[in-house]
Amino acid sequence: MNNIPNRQIICEVLMDKAKEDKDIVVLCSDSRGSASLTGFANTYPEQFVETGIAEQNLVSISAGLAKCGKKAFAASPACFLSTRSMEQCKVDVAYSNTNVKLIGISGGISYGALGMTHHSAQDIAALASIPNMRVYLPSDRFQTKALMEHLLEDEKPAYIRVGRNPVEDVYEEGNMPFKMNEATVVSEGKDVTIIACGELVRAAKDAAEELGKLGVSARVLDMYCVKPIDQTAVLKAAKETKAIVTIEEHSYGVDKA
Repeated sequence: MNNIPNRQIICEVLMDKAKEDKDIVVLCSDSRGSASLTGFANTYPEQFVETGIAEQNLVSISAGLAKCGKKAFAASPACFLSTRSMEQCKVDVAYSNTNVKLIGISGGISYGALGMTHHSAQDIAALASIPNMRVYLPSDRFQTKALMEHLLEDEKPAYIRVGRNPVEDVYEEGNMPFKMNEATVVSEGKDVTIIACGELVRAAKDAAEELGKLGVSARVLDMYCVKPIDQTAVLKAAKETKAIVTIEEHSYGVDKA
């Protein structure tokens, strides 16, 4: 059973790359513990900025550093990063097309008993609505590592949302197919396609296995790249299977009432 949360993998990748790349800078809004970034702060204090509980400043400072040639990674609870600093994400990062990677930690309802103020069930839609902003939800620790390594190689804005707790592996170490901005086929099927993102990919994989016991052949697509979405994979699934079901840890886009 995996006991390593995706947020810890993010720290490990950044620490590894920061050994040689001194342009990498990590920023937190009093969230280094929640983001599992304490190790980075302690090891590379000159490449770490603590803004305190000031999410708007967090994003704007990150954008300023990026304009100076730094590779900025700004981590904060997804519930606050996507709402309190929405204007800064829109103007300073996305519209200005700065090299800032926004890391939303403890996404969805993973803060649990802390209640609705700490739940983020609107962040995917909110950040994806902004031009130039890419949105990624890695499904397990192996995919998180691959995604972070790719994002370190480009200079475009992005929002990466991860949960709080460890999630069961979707892939195997050394056997994790990954192509940037392309959905991964977790399992093949001809009756129905389940498209999932983030930590619900594992649930989709488990559901497909249960459906198989009932004689239903389910394809599972790991759509970690919510934006840009892999349209080719979606259209292929629509042609080859009888129905498509999507699952994500997020609210409905419209009021069902």
